[in-house]
Amino acid sequence: MFDNFLIRSDSLKNDVDKDGNVVGFQMAVRNANYRGVYLSLHNGYYLKVDGVQYKRDVQTFEINGKEPRSFEEIKKYVWEHWDFDDEGILHIRKPGGLEPGMHTIDFQQSILAAYGYLPTDEEWVKNPPEPGNGAGSDKTKNIVTYHLQLSE
Repeated sequence: MFDNFLIRSDSLKNDVDKDGNVVGFQMAVRNANYRGVYLSLHNGYYLKVDGVQYKRDVQTFEINGKEPRSFEEIKKYVWEHWDFDDEGILHIRKPGGLEPGMHTIDFQQSILAAYGYLPTDEEWVKNPPEPGNGAGSDKTKNIVTYHLQLSE
């Protein structure tokens, strides 16, 4: 149920660099785990917008007042925590960004569970599962569809 509230509904907007170029888009996201999560366990997102999938390699994540970082980078941050009530900003690299109007977003958060040892733990730390296949999805077992308006 909480899966339906992981993206703040008014947060979809294009990302603009310091020179005024539209370099992608972004959205404010919430953490589905009521305990929060250490960043090293945050594995990225399954994200499909208007039928186009945006894999982890074009995603960066902004949290705790720090610049956006890749998921490859933040998997090393074993002591930095994302608290439950804090919003993170998911940035997606897409030159030109999104067109104005409504967008259909298929979304699943991938956070590796921190509930003690599982047989997959060591392998997933070295080779995290691809978001969207259900493995490593912790509290978000389903891909949820949102319909969001691009904000100015």
